[in-house]
Amino acid sequence: MEVIAFIGPSGSGKSHRAQAVAYDYQAEAIIDDGLLIKGSRILAGVSAKEQPTRVGAIKTALFTDPQHAAEVKAQIAALAPSRLLLISTSREMACRIAKQLDLPLPSLFIDITEVATPQEIARAKQIRKQLGKHVIPVPTVEVKSRFKGNFIEPLKTFLRRRSAPLGRPKSLWIEQTLVRPTFNLLGHFYISEKVIEQLATYLVRDGVISHPKVEVEDTSGGLSLNIEVMARYGIPWRPHLQAAQARVKEGVENLTGLTVKAVNIIVRQVFF
Repeated sequence: MEVIAFIGPSGSGKSHRAQAVAYDYQAEAIIDDGLLIKGSRILAGVSAKEQPTRVGAIKTALFTDPQHAAEVKAQIAALAPSRLLLISTSREMACRIAKQLDLPLPSLFIDITEVATPQEIARAKQIRKQLGKHVIPVPTVEVKSRFKGNFIEPLKTFLRRRSAPLGRPKSLWIEQTLVRPTFNLLGHFYISEKVIEQLATYLVRDGVISHPKVEVEDTSGGLSLNIEVMARYGIPWRPHLQAAQARVKEGVENLTGLTVKAVNIIVRQVFF
């Protein structure tokens, strides 16, 4: 099986163009926001857009729940597609989803800028920001029985593409559904860098590592955590530092739903 990743920032129009990209690259199924989609049908999964909070939506999109992941993995195995399109906000998240579903890592990454103009991307972001509308790339009849939000609207789009493979049409009629997730109705929330620093400070410490000083960098691919520590003299540090890296990454991601790109630990002092 070959996996192709379709990536771009949240709200840039990936789901809106998913079916067209799948058609162009002959992908038989799509993984999008927690769902396994084939053609106009949802085969398995739970939509991230059903979740009451943004953190819950991120966890659903990442298939962190074992039962959710197992259902989708079973359907993928039964379908046995030769090529699958995986939609994500970044390369790192695409690889993480592939690992969660026991899929091969993506062999090709397609950026939203390759299939949409800057004006189209800006318009999609404006609709997301001002109206809180999200697209599920299947007809409304497939969504109504699953979606718990209070806004569902059919969307039939005549999609003109910037380019198309030889022998394929430049435009396609695509049936989709506009929804407004519950978390869009509840307003916004933010997780400050101070909270990330406090979590990392708590998680990194053990009997060998102490007195951490944490710096958080928010990059397009996720968070980078730079941690300066003191380490106890006389004990091999490497296994403790590696365990601390894994502990911090897993803990911060599970508690906040944010992607941790790197955990860099620097030993600045020794204590006896």
